[in-house]
Amino acid sequence: MITIVAKAFVKEGKRDEFIQAVQPMIAGSQAEEGNISYTLFEDLDNKNILTFIEQWKDLAAINYHNNSTHFQAGVSAISDLIEDMEIRKYQELG
Repeated sequence: MITIVAKAFVKEGKRDEFIQAVQPMIAGSQAEEGNISYTLFEDLDNKNILTFIEQWKDLAAINYHNNSTHFQAGVSAISDLIEDMEIRKYQELG
């Protein structure tokens, strides 16, 4: 299993628009065969930091996801709403 932590630094005043824009991407991702979980969280100290925590079966599932229509549309929809994005992949050690 691989976990992805994707932290979005949302522009001031764009938080609600960001949350709405990613709903189709979340639903589409959760429906993918290789997806274990795909959830959006907000930072308790800064409401403009929104983080996706995703769990995937393997790298092949992530590659499929990254090329999916709903993911590509989601990335496009949020590109003007964020200041920066930090993405890390983690593999469980045991």
